[in-house]
Amino acid sequence: MSKPDNKRQRIEIYDTTLRDGSQGEGINFTVEDKIRIAKKLDEFGVDFIEGGWPGSNPKDEAFFERMKSVRLKHAKLAAFGSTRRAGIAPQDDAQLQKLLCAEVPVVTIFGKSWEEHVLYALRTTPEENLQMIQDSVAFLKQTVPTVIYDAEHFFDGYKANSDYALNCLRAALSGGADRLVLCDTNGGTLPHEVSEIVLTVREALPSALVGIHTHNDAECGVANAIAAIREGAMHVQGTINGYGERCGNCNLVPIMASLRLKMGYDCLKEHSLEHLTGLSQYVDEIANLTHNTRAGYVGRSAFAHKGGVHADAVLKGASYEHINPELVGNSRRLLISELAGGSSIAGKAAERGIDIDRKSPKAKALLNLITEREHAGYSYEGAEGSFDLLLMQATGTLRTLFTLKGFRCIVEKRGNEETITEATVKLEVDGEEQLVVAEGDGPVHALDGALRKALRQFYPELDAIKLTDFKVRVVNTQEGTAAKVRVTIDSSGGDQDWSTVGVSTNMIEASWFALVDSVVYGLLRCEKP
Repeated sequence: MSKPDNKRQRIEIYDTTLRDGSQGEGINFTVEDKIRIAKKLDEFGVDFIEGGWPGSNPKDEAFFERMKSVRLKHAKLAAFGSTRRAGIAPQDDAQLQKLLCAEVPVVTIFGKSWEEHVLYALRTTPEENLQMIQDSVAFLKQTVPTVIYDAEHFFDGYKANSDYALNCLRAALSGGADRLVLCDTNGGTLPHEVSEIVLTVREALPSALVGIHTHNDAECGVANAIAAIREGAMHVQGTINGYGERCGNCNLVPIMASLRLKMGYDCLKEHSLEHLTGLSQYVDEIANLTHNTRAGYVGRSAFAHKGGVHADAVLKGASYEHINPELVGNSRRLLISELAGGSSIAGKAAERGIDIDRKSPKAKALLNLITEREHAGYSYEGAEGSFDLLLMQATGTLRTLFTLKGFRCIVEKRGNEETITEATVKLEVDGEEQLVVAEGDGPVHALDGALRKALRQFYPELDAIKLTDFKVRVVNTQEGTAAKVRVTIDSSGGDQDWSTVGVSTNMIEASWFALVDSVVYGLLRCEKP
């Protein structure tokens, strides 16, 4: 059978983040979360949104009830369920009736393709299973415009008994299924096996519209989906960011980007990919997960360059990037470290509107300073706020906001009483000396309170700057309790975020360095973003 013409064929994107993705460890969406994600997916341009399994839990039933009043502009909402139970007519099956009550334009049901599961999971005969598939699809097609059949464990079932697995597909097709989706439920099939089996299915059932549903247990979820599409699958199921059972589902993020940008297939709306990074971050935010910085296409590190040779080449127009990051809503980053060169320094300065010749003494001096500091334990890759301050200092553009005279931190514990932490800060602002005391839940909290108390009358915009995270890492562990520690503080102000770093053998002093950088950088950004 000839390969499909990718310039004419459209690949359907079927998102199951709200159902299969929610089965991933650590994922727990509320009904409101699911509605927000559904709206975002519709706006992005996926074709199908699988909302859940009506009848399996009250949350999914509430979601489908709420969605009856939500108008989707592009995507079709799908409800998920299983074939009828053995020995029961489809019209008498409560679960199938729940699918109809969802009142959605698409219903996806799964059935067994592997005789082992028919015998031991369903505890019925192979013949009855075929009838269950056909009856269930035919019953749903009487009411539902589009019925998709997910052939569960299809690849394992095919390898065990290819004739029976194909007969399961034929049963669904004879019942009127609009799509036959081949599922690698255990996630252990490899790409060359997927290619061979999908090609065989298309040759055996040339009139069927074939889809693919893969899992990532062998780290082949995306590769298997692409292999299936190359052999003629026109419908791909997966989740945003690869959420899902065990090791997760096929990650739709790289799938959508690769189909459009690398393989020339038609999918999504015209400008959807420009919002791909935002979509990935949005879903992680709703799921309360940290975004994967190394995620392909959309990760913060996906187009980050650390090596001096790489950065120099990129700035000169040579490519160390497989695509233009802006095509997927991402951006290039030049990382500053001891591996950087003059080009990285010049590139970073240019981003901030500062012109530095990469071969100038200033660039070399700054590079030497960074190298020395990183040797001492600093890291500027994740602390660009502190690097910007170094850059401004080296170029003479850093304005002094205040001068530290000294600080003191006292932690007192008496018997079973609550621990008391008190910080005293002495500094000078515009020639005026400030001596303030503040209490806190710990040394850093107390120091932060005292610093703010001293500065607030001079810089009221300080109230908009918030500390959002605090990390401590031992730099040279072999030194034991005398080791240096690196403190990184994440801060935010309005819609802007930044990180700063401090290093010392004294954890409180390291925290103070990072804290002061955070406040100074935040105040300077308030003056000039």
